[in-house]
Amino acid sequence: MGFGEAIKHNFTHYADFSGRAQRSQYWWWVLFVVIVGVVTNILDSLLGLRLGASTTDVMIGDQVVPLADQGVGVLTTLFALAVIIPGIAVQVRRLHDTGRTGWWWLWGTLLALVCCIGAIILIVFYVQRGTAGPNRYGADPLGQTP
Repeated sequence: MGFGEAIKHNFTHYADFSGRAQRSQYWWWVLFVVIVGVVTNILDSLLGLRLGASTTDVMIGDQVVPLADQGVGVLTTLFALAVIIPGIAVQVRRLHDTGRTGWWWLWGTLLALVCCIGAIILIVFYVQRGTAGPNRYGADPLGQTP
């Protein structure tokens, strides 16, 4: 599955948490989110679309150091809201492809909030090859049969 096809598929199946997603579909989606996120962040800065930006002076030892808060980018926030549901959905479908329940996404995310082990576990699952042939979540997206 190519870049454009993966993006189109994930937006077409916006909140579809059933079925399976092959590795390329997931990783093309990640690349898309990172690229567009960087672009929207840059546009927010260039166009002055940051809300809550401020600068505070902080005393470190006997020196005054300015601490800048960049605020929240409007375009970046709107983009993040637009891709959060299809992002979770493709992650769940990717876990399904490896034969795991989508609940692993929730547990991994909660562990990632406490320490990085949850993120590491999920990344390991996402890079693994999917189960060959059909599994309990559906047919093999690569069309292979054992």
